[in-house]
Amino acid sequence: MSVDAASLLLPWYDRNARVLPWRAPPGSPAPDPYRVWLSEVMLQQTTVAAVRGYFAEFTRRWPTVEALAAADDGVVMAAWAGLGYYARARNLIACARAVAAAGGRFPASEEGLRALPGVGDYTAAAVAAIAFGQRAVVIDANVERVAARLFAFADPLPAGRPRLRGLVDSITPAERTGDFAQAMMDLGATVCTPRSPGCAVCPLAAICTGRLDAEQYPVKAARKVRPLRRGTAFWLEHDDHVLLRRRPGKGMLGGMLALPSGPWSAADPGLAEAPVDADWLDCGRVAHVFTHFTLDLAVVAGWASDRSAPGEWWPIDRIGDAGLPTLFAKAAARGLSRADIDREDPAS
Repeated sequence: MSVDAASLLLPWYDRNARVLPWRAPPGSPAPDPYRVWLSEVMLQQTTVAAVRGYFAEFTRRWPTVEALAAADDGVVMAAWAGLGYYARARNLIACARAVAAAGGRFPASEEGLRALPGVGDYTAAAVAAIAFGQRAVVIDANVERVAARLFAFADPLPAGRPRLRGLVDSITPAERTGDFAQAMMDLGATVCTPRSPGCAVCPLAAICTGRLDAEQYPVKAARKVRPLRRGTAFWLEHDDHVLLRRRPGKGMLGGMLALPSGPWSAADPGLAEAPVDADWLDCGRVAHVFTHFTLDLAVVAGWASDRSAPGEWWPIDRIGDAGLPTLFAKAAARGLSRADIDREDPAS
């Protein structure tokens, strides 16, 4: 480009940077790498509005990477509940422990950061640029959209991402790289939005090749239809307690407390994986969309004669403290609502 994008964008960022709890203001010393890393992990596939409260709670309870590393896995997973993509939480714990074991210092280079558990190319680049001032090419969804419009990039994504990365590399400055990355993020979040972008006030409008047809960029490949899976969740009560089980460490919602649930497959499993024999009551169904499939989960409620079924018997009046992932929180609400009706007469 004949005009340096950074020379247009950075002055705008100096005036318009979003105030975020994990950031340092433009021109200030770099923020704590722990806070940058934590925020970037939380922000993957999630919005700033959703992350603010979680970030505040995590940094209150675990203000340093060493504190997070020493925390109990179940406690951290429960604190993460509701943010989704729970493999991130497992990787968060593993990464914190790896950094703590190395003396509590995050590596300053992209290469060193990528060697940490759960740290991919994007997170490594973001932490290297924002926390350590290293020149790195940082591309999240906002940056991707800004760059696609700036260059009128017509290659469908995600296949075109390697070439788009080269274009972002071509405008990434050697100085203030972290500010540039955050400026691109802020521009995408506040001006170069998916719909009705504010091209009239965009600091890059003069050099934006795609601004006359901005909403057609980025070009996305046709979406594949998500397959449908079915399952059953069991609300099992005994003496004002409900049975919860911790899901296996690997796999969907790994390591999280949840209602007992059978396999999720194309065929409806019905009551095949019920934790006990009981007169199960229909509580309705819960739909939930995962990255690669849609789940149709039937919810049933029943009463146990004792607590011999394996798992954790959780006080019903403290179910909100169990840190259930969103799917099972919705299922529990179904089970609890039906059980409230029938609790006085379980045989009804």
